Amino acid sequence: METGIRVLLLTAVLMTLPGCASVRNWFHHRSEVRQQKAEAKEEAAQADAQAAAADADATPPRVVDPEVERRKIKVPHIRSSNVEIGINDGFISIEDFGTQNAYGLTAAYHITEDFFFQGEYGRAYAGRTSFETLGGNIQLLTSAERHFTYYDISLGYNFLPGETFIGRGHALTTAFYFLGGIGATKFAGDDRFTVNFGGGYRVLPSDWLAIHIQVQDRVFRTDLLGVSKLTNNMEASLGATVFF
Repeated sequence: METGIRVLLLTAVLMTLPGCASVRNWFHHRSEVRQQKAEAKEEAAQADAQAAAADADATPPRVVDPEVERRKIKVPHIRSSNVEIGINDGFISIEDFGTQNAYGLTAAYHITEDFFFQGEYGRAYAGRTSFETLGGNIQLLTSAERHFTYYDISLGYNFLPGETFIGRGHALTTAFYFLGGIGATKFAGDDRFTVNFGGGYRVLPSDWLAIHIQVQDRVFRTDLLGVSKLTNNMEASLGATVFF
């Protein structure tokens, strides 16, 4: 009985010996594979480090310096006093009395870059009405009464400042502006309350000189021809002003 048990145990031990050897061989093979992978990673890291060192030692590429000629810019400015005084000349269409030459004086004070006050004084000489022309010797007004004199004070607004280019190397400061104000017109022996409104275009050839192109309508009520009505007297003028 005991002999049989010993034989059985011995047989079991002999059967397990090849399995243990296989297990040992498998673990040994796994460790070799891991060691090979670690060595491959270390070699790749060394290769990357050598490549980075070679790139650092390499001469950097030459930067191309563009040969661009810089344009000299002169910024115009309005003198600190912001006072503008000048003259103008143009034409005014006096309703019922034809279009006549008109001339005058202007003065402005610039409150800010956008707003300014402007005062004007101008004169013209009214022509003959169609009624006078067709009526022969009929005279509605005397020579002195035909003087058309106006003066007003207006508020201006620069709504579109900008620049005008002359050629490639010269730029002039410009601005479109609105005008609106009140005043009086002396005509036909009477002073009449007048409302004026319009706009203009200003060009500054230098920081002290400005050229103006201006259009305004001067509206007042009159009953000179027997009917009370509002008259529109359109004026277009060209002027020059200087800054002080």
